[in-house]
Amino acid sequence: MELSNLYVTVIEPSKVQRHIIINQLNSFGIEKVEEFEEGKPALEHMLSTPPDLVLSAMHLPDMTGTDLVTQMRGLDSLENITFLLISSETHYRYLEPIRQAGAIAILPKPFSREEMRTALRSTLDYISDFESDSDSDEYDALRVLIVDDSTLSRKYIQQMLDSLSISSVDTAKDGAEALQMIDDGRRYDLIITDYNMPNVDGQELTEHIRNHSEQPTVPILMVTSEQNESRLAAVQSAGVSAICSKPLSYDTVKQLIEQLVTDYDL
Repeated sequence: MELSNLYVTVIEPSKVQRHIIINQLNSFGIEKVEEFEEGKPALEHMLSTPPDLVLSAMHLPDMTGTDLVTQMRGLDSLENITFLLISSETHYRYLEPIRQAGAIAILPKPFSREEMRTALRSTLDYISDFESDSDSDEYDALRVLIVDDSTLSRKYIQQMLDSLSISSVDTAKDGAEALQMIDDGRRYDLIITDYNMPNVDGQELTEHIRNHSEQPTVPILMVTSEQNESRLAAVQSAGVSAICSKPLSYDTVKQLIEQLVTDYDL
């Protein structure tokens, strides 16, 4: 699949901004583009003709980008569609739900051509892997635990794993539930965990696994929107194998998983 094959829905209330975005898409050979000013008519159209990618502003006349992606993730026909936010919004209250829901990227206004290219390539790789008919058994035996207090985030990560043909996946809503599963004797080849969670957070989970579990060397991939450098340093010291920032880039997650699994003695 090539970039020119992508079918894109653009939702942006500003005619000028829509023009800029569509021109950028056209410059990458993407000609199949539907444009909307509001979220509701875009959703109705997507239900009948699902796109490959949705590019949306945060503040729409009838809803927010958060409302839009949340509704998409709740619909069977739209839950796997990649979502890209283009916004000048910087407030945590607005951006965090977008990160948790599984945006493939959050681009600023204005965005660079290279930023758009990276997001489009990640979208293309995700779709290509998801639709692949490959019979590869590379990850058939891989057992993965996803730990995140966000239902949307757990679902999005699992979709990424599905694209890599990883089917043996358990999920936990926080570190406490994950520890119970591990202490009950379930063994994993990879643990993907959020940082900020109630009860037992990602750092505490990592410390327990490294110091008090029967599988202290299991690779642990931390996914987080945390920006505090001292907290991230503490997480590193706790023994995580890698840290990946939200929103999750499919290409980055794929490369990290491949690296961690390859380096781990299964």
